Amino acid sequence: MVATRRHLLAGLGAIGFCAPAIVRAQSGPLLASDFGVVPDLPEDQTAKLQAALMAAADRGLPLMLPAGEILVTGLDFPGIAIEGIAGRTVLTGTGRAFNADGLTIRNVGFRAGRTGADMPALLTLDNCPSARIESCSFRDSPQTGLAITSSTVTVSGCAFAGHGDAAIHALDSRGLVISGNRISDCGNAGIRIWRSESGPDGSIVMQNRIETIDWRSGGNGQNGNGINIFRADEVIVADNHIADCAFSAVRLNTTNNTAVTGNVCLDSGEVAIFSEFAFTGSMIANNIVDGAATGISITNLDSGGQLAVCSGNIVRNITPASRVNPDTNPVGIVAEAETAITGNTVQNVPGGVGIAAGFGPFLRNVLISGNVISAASLGIGVSVVEEAGAVHVADNIISGPFDYAAVGLRWTEIAETDLFANVGLYPHVTVADNVVRPEAKA
Repeated sequence: MVATRRHLLAGLGAIGFCAPAIVRAQSGPLLASDFGVVPDLPEDQTAKLQAALMAAADRGLPLMLPAGEILVTGLDFPGIAIEGIAGRTVLTGTGRAFNADGLTIRNVGFRAGRTGADMPALLTLDNCPSARIESCSFRDSPQTGLAITSSTVTVSGCAFAGHGDAAIHALDSRGLVISGNRISDCGNAGIRIWRSESGPDGSIVMQNRIETIDWRSGGNGQNGNGINIFRADEVIVADNHIADCAFSAVRLNTTNNTAVTGNVCLDSGEVAIFSEFAFTGSMIANNIVDGAATGISITNLDSGGQLAVCSGNIVRNITPASRVNPDTNPVGIVAEAETAITGNTVQNVPGGVGIAAGFGPFLRNVLISGNVISAASLGIGVSVVEEAGAVHVADNIISGPFDYAAVGLRWTEIAETDLFANVGLYPHVTVADNVVRPEAKA
């Protein structure tokens, strides 16, 4: 047959129509089901799913997982995009990624299975320079939900529940972003950001909802915290909602240049926000603390802890005793060295001190200024032992009911019941322009 112009145009049209389909076939995601992965079967699917993952990595393509439960044991994730069906795809077992640059996992559930129970986490990321875990769920690990080591990871919009140890444990990572996650019912911690040695970390932990954190492994503060930063410098902890932690909502240990701002901290068993041991440069501002044995503690000058700002916080409803640590005293805010305590509001500290400066000789250069304190048994308490350093108390409003508006303390004992009237006896203390109202007006 002789080709006519009409035949030629029709052929070209067909080629033009088919070309995009060819491109889609080459660039679209691979389907795990094409490799024999069948969900909701009792058989282990590891070999088939691993083959699908490696094929997608070889071709530089994303991999789609089917809806349903897929039983696996020890998967190795390459640096590709892996996506499930939101709320329906569940990998029952454990997985790991090592040197997986560009890994993205989205809409995948991880749950502990019959195998791999001895693994430290449902998902482990090791030396992954750029990874994203988005809209995933992690449930019921006997240990940790997500473990991150020496990696840069964004974890966002995920749900963590029912883990024996921590929801997220990060070690020696750099520049993590952990945001918008829901964490509940964990045995020892919500989010841990730790380093083997002190150094820059730069992680951001923000807008997470964390609740019901226990301390199953015991101790006096290393467990039971909603967010725990240890030896990791330059970290931001902001705008989180944290409730019902056995010890602290936010606990900083040996940190440098850390910002804790805008968090809502409810019903902490010990100190709600704690900056402790060899810290420097803690900014603790604009947080709400409601319910704790101590509201905010910025202490351990004996270990080198110093240099902080505590400003604009609301601290209220301090309990007479800690439910986990009998050594904790009821205090709204306490600091020891190179700290400005300014513009805070403290209310309802029965049997304790609204704002305290120092503990025994551990006091140096503390400013208590512009705060409002009401219904604290002792409004302001200042250490007056002989070795204590300088403290200035000015422009505060102290409103009753209280036993004493301002006292001098020798450790935990009251040595001076009217510090404002008798301040001349204590050269390291200066006071100015404080307002004392024995009873608050209705």
